Order: sequence, then C-alpha cells, then structure tokens
Amino acid sequence: MQTMDAISATPQGALASPAVARNTAPILEVLKAHMPARGRVLEIAAGSGEHAVAFAGALPGLEWTPSDPSAEARASIAAWAEAAGLPNLKPPLALDVLDAAGWPEGPYAALVCINMIHISSWAATEGLMRLAGRTLPVGGLLATYGPYREAEVPLATSNAAFDESLRARDPAWGLRDREAVAAAAKAEGLALTRRVEMPANNLMLLFRRVP
Repeated sequence: MQTMDAISATPQGALASPAVARNTAPILEVLKAHMPARGRVLEIAAGSGEHAVAFAGALPGLEWTPSDPSAEARASIAAWAEAAGLPNLKPPLALDVLDAAGWPEGPYAALVCINMIHISSWAATEGLMRLAGRTLPVGGLLATYGPYREAEVPLATSNAAFDESLRARDPAWGLRDREAVAAAAKAEGLALTRRVEMPANNLMLLFRRVP
C-alpha cells in the first residue's frame, strides 16, 4: 500500500495535474474536519484520480469510489489506484451526472465534487444536486470545490480572466453564482451549511441533506 507521496513517478497510463499538487492538502484539511469517520463516499468527476488516491489514503475508514464519464479519466484513475494499492479505493465508475439511468444505488455517506461545476453545463450542476438528493441520507454531506461568483465579494482578477477563458472554450461553461448553486441544491433537499475560503480564490461549499 502506497500513498501519493510514496508514488515517485506518474504510473503508465495515468494523467497528472499540477493543480492537484497545489490543492490536495487544503481540500483534505476540510474533508478531515467534516467527513464521517466511516461510510461510503462517491467522488464525482474524479478526473486523473490523484485526489482519489490522496483522500482514500488519508481517510482509511472511508470506502472511496471515484467516478468520471470519460474513459481516459477512468483509465488514469485505475492506473493511480493500482500503483497505490489502497484497500478502501474502489474501481472507477462510468458515471455521468446528466444520465440518471446510470447512477449507482445509494446510500453514500458523502459525495465529493472537485472542479466540475464551472467546467460543465448548468444542467450538470442540476444533475449533481439530483444525484446527491437521491443517494445521500439525511445528514449526508456533499462537498464541492472550485471558484464561484458571489454577489457580496468582488470577483478576483484571476477568476474573472479564468471565467472569460472558460466561456471562450465553451459558452455553457463558466463560474457559477454561489446563490444559484445553493438554490439548485435546495430544490433537491440539500442545505448549504458551510462556506470555506480556499487558496487561489477558490471555495469549498458544504451541503447537507435535510429531512
């Protein structure tokens, strides 16, 4: 069994993201403070799989299941997982938040979604909230990470430039308004319970499933 720190090189067939190296520790600090000690966790849009290995390794009481709609991403997740050899890290699922027919059965103690909401359509955010509403029990956690627009906070210059670049790549992408995301969550029985400021003008928004 190896942690991310012990894996000295990118495994064959795996992808590597510089952003993961920068944001893993801050995200993990928040997860450690708010995740349950035990239970099943579903990671949405797990990308390269580096986060999944890091979080599963640091939170051994949780059964961590990464997912991604991209076959390339799932191959990368599997390569990182094989190199890590973590008993609580499950094989990646082919999950698309826009395709409810392919969603796994709950319940999950928590869902984690990092850097998806702004790099996908608004319908994907609505799908994420429906998935969370369907698979989380009362009190279950949905943790999201990324940049957001906030009415009461001036938009950082770097985030404004990032938003412009995203919309140039795909008009359906872009930074979402925090209150709009909270409203989409509320429609599916989720309440925004915590806003945590993160490095590089990102936020973690934590939602709980309410009765």
